[in-house]
Order: sequence, then C-alpha cells, then structure tokens
Amino acid sequence: MNAVSPRPPLTLRMRAEDNVAIVANDGGLPEGTVLPEGVPGAGLVLRDKVPQGHKVALRDIAVGEAVLRYGVPIGYALQPIPAGRWVHERLLQMPSARALEGLPLATVRPPAAEPLTGYTFEGYRNPDGSVGTRNILAITTTVQCVAGVVAQAVARIKAELLPRFPNVDDVIGLEHSYGCGVAIDAPDAVIPIRTLRNISLNPNFGGEVMVVSLGCEKLQPARLLPPGSFPIADERDPGAGPETICLQDDAHVGFMSMLDDIVQSARPHLERLNARRRETVPASELIVGVQCGGSDAFSGVTANPAVGFCADLLVRAGATVLFSENTEVRDAVEQLTSRAATPEVAEAIVRELGWYDRYLDRGRVDRAANTTPGNKAGGLSNIAEKAMGSIIKSGSSAISHVLAPGEKLRRDQRGLVYAATPASDFICGTLQLAAGMNLHIFTTGRGTPYGLAECPVVKVATRTDLARRWHDLMDVNAGRIADGEASIEETGWAMFQLLLDVASGRRKTWAEHWRLHNALVLFNPAPIT
Repeated sequence: MNAVSPRPPLTLRMRAEDNVAIVANDGGLPEGTVLPEGVPGAGLVLRDKVPQGHKVALRDIAVGEAVLRYGVPIGYALQPIPAGRWVHERLLQMPSARALEGLPLATVRPPAAEPLTGYTFEGYRNPDGSVGTRNILAITTTVQCVAGVVAQAVARIKAELLPRFPNVDDVIGLEHSYGCGVAIDAPDAVIPIRTLRNISLNPNFGGEVMVVSLGCEKLQPARLLPPGSFPIADERDPGAGPETICLQDDAHVGFMSMLDDIVQSARPHLERLNARRRETVPASELIVGVQCGGSDAFSGVTANPAVGFCADLLVRAGATVLFSENTEVRDAVEQLTSRAATPEVAEAIVRELGWYDRYLDRGRVDRAANTTPGNKAGGLSNIAEKAMGSIIKSGSSAISHVLAPGEKLRRDQRGLVYAATPASDFICGTLQLAAGMNLHIFTTGRGTPYGLAECPVVKVATRTDLARRWHDLMDVNAGRIADGEASIEETGWAMFQLLLDVASGRRKTWAEHWRLHNALVLFNPAPIT
C-alpha cells in the first residue's frame, strides 16, 4: 500500500474554466485533507480519499452538468457531485463523438515560428537520400512459417559474422503473423502488405533488402516487393527483384542447409553496411514518431505537453513528426481539421477517421473500447478525457500531410504529419516504422517496457515516482514538471537535445541497452481464411 506523500497537498488544473483538478501527490490524498492556499480548490475539504492522478470537484456540479477538464466536457454528471468529491468514471456519462460533418477545415493558422537552424546529428545517408539513425541488417519474412528458421539464422549471423563488421549495429528478422491463411485479395489486404513492404525500406536498414520465403505462401516475394519498389537495390541491378532465400527450394537438403544459405547470403549485405560511416546531416532528416501507452492523468499534464513542445522544435528545424492513434484523437477532431494546412489535408483527416469509425462499427464497438483498466486506475475516466491529453503531444504546428495505415512518407512530405493508425502500442509503432520513422518518443504514466529492434525508442515517464522506480527503463522524467522542478519548455528542449544525441549514436536508450524489443504486429482488417 502506498504511503501518503509528506509533500503539501497539490492539485493541478489545466484551464481556469475547469471545474475539476487532479491530485498530484504520490499515494493520493486522504479524506478530510484541506487543500492549501496557492492550489486549485484552496480551502476545500476532501470528502473522499482521492488517488494520485484522479479528479476532485472544485465546486458543486449538478446532475447533467458538464465536467470540464482541458476546458472541454469530458463527461456529464450522473448524480450531484459536491465540491471536494472524488470524480471518477462511474459518476460520468461519456460525451457522444463529434460528427464528422460540418467541421472547421483549415481555419486556424498557427503563428509563424522562427526556423531553427544549425542543429545536426550524425546519421547514415542512404543512396535514396533518406537518413538512418542506426545501421541494421533487417531480414524480411513473407510468412510466419519461416520465423523459427530466421530466428536461428539471425542468432548464427550475430555469433559468427557480426563481430567482423563493427559498424553494423544489429541484425534482426522482421517477423510477423501475416502471409498465408488470409484473404490476400480482399480490399483491405493492401494495408498489411504495404506495411511490411515499407518497413523493409525503413531508413535504418540502408536499403539492404533480403527476404526469406517459405515458397507456398499467399504473400509471394514478387507481390511483397515487386521490381521497382526498392530503388536502392535497383541501382545495383535495375529491374531485379529482392534477393530471396526460398526454404522449399530443392537445393535445401535439411535444416542446416537452410541456415547456411541465409547466413552466407547475409555476408555481402553486412559488407556493404559495414562500409558506411556516420556523417553530419541536418536535423531536418529526422522522422520522429510520437506515441503514448500505459497513459494516466499526468500524461496530458507533463510528458505529452513536453513532447508537444519538442515536436514544435523539430518542425521548426525542418524535421518530420508523426503523430497517430485514431481513437485517441477522435474526440479532438475539430482541433485536427482546424489545424490542417489546407482544406484537402483536413478532408484527408476526416476520411481516415471516418474509415476507422466504420471499421470499429463492424466489430460492434466504438472509441470507448480504447481505455484500459490501467488508464482508469491512473485517473483517466474515459476516452474523451484521454484524447484531450493525448493530442497535446502533437504540438501546435499546422498538420501538413496525412498517411493512411501502412503508407510511406515521400521525401517531399515534411512537417507535422498525421499517420492514421490504431492506438494499440505495438500496431501503432509498426505502422510508424512503415511510414519511415527513424526515431521514436514514447510516453507512459503506468509504465511499459515497450521497445523496438528497428528504431531507438526514447521513453518518457509522466511521474517522478515511475521514473524513480523504473530508473533503468525511463530515459526522461517529465514528472519534474508536476513537481515544480522543471518547466514544459525546459523539458522539451532537453528532449530535443537528447533526440539528437540518440540519433547520432552518442547515447543509447534504456530499451536499446536491455534489448527490449516488441514484435511487429501488422494491422490486418481483412478476413482470415
């Protein structure tokens, strides 16, 4: 059981018009606590024990009245809520989703921010002009059936070959659960296929396309990576398909033959990767995915606002920021469409969110299915409240482009980009890799050991207690903002500098240090046969 913090009672309110504030103290505050001068609700006596991160009513709230946080209704009172009462999800009726008609389209013009110049990192320049933050040999698989063989081959490559190529950071197999037993020609099958194709072309892999196939699967190598789909390889052999090892080929006699073939085929790829060297490149070559998981009420107070400030710095430096998570922005759709750079971008946002609404409706659920028991234990009453805190990590820049699930950024698409993805941590991360992400920021309040083998993941704790307990898993403690020890701006600048160091290889994230790697999970809305 958590001990009550000896710190004076502290409550946090996002907007002056909010009629609730969250309790910031570790362990929460007991019934009977008197809120001191200088905090929202000063003089109130708590009528309940209020856990950390949970809401307390700052005034009497009548039945049917809106409960306001972030200046917007996050629910409507199901019963009278007296001042000083703990406000939790059982007291609230969640607002209905905003209709996708009649939205403001490109009506907000963010003030022009001064460009940030002179910021650089040490990256790997690829022949197609993209830049990697890591130098990795990735072995693409066409079907889950080959995953066990590839895993053993990767282990051998690491043991036998990798020590000879010190400039190569890692060797990984792009394992997934797709490739056969699926309706390969269904309309939505394009999503997992292009996702895997585009991950194979991620900047961190240097254009070294190597594929392991079983042979009989529905997702044949020529369909996954048709000639012309990987320009780096085409420069060496125009019109060629990917280098493919097919396990069912007659030449493979026994398991060891398969392993030997994969290991030997990896050698020339490693030689080319090893010849590369980091070079100084502008910060504009960063493609940073931002995401949150294991969120709590502090996510929208500390970590996500700091990430949002950092996102604005990145955009000012000419970099690209990907933000995502359809269900976690759906309740803020007006903010998205109004911030779109053009009406066409706004309409693309509506198109993607509308498609996702229909996808959820086919499963007889809606956005409310997003919130987890951990979210609620951390003080988030429902998806409406969660969305308001989630969207803050996108910053304040105009939204320049929209990507459908699995699509890849073009070189001319920069700035703040909405990559439409499910909110599931590992699916969102997989789709952001397909978009071209070469660096990842991930905020968490409840805590998660999430990491990716394909890309460095910078983990940001929303609370000092989490950063203290998970001291060797969290890279940034944004809880210092709630503690009054740092500002959002200071934390955002520190994060920006950390990203440049991680991108340059000068710093490793904790997830890299411990080799904590989540599996790729492809988004497949098409039928399974």
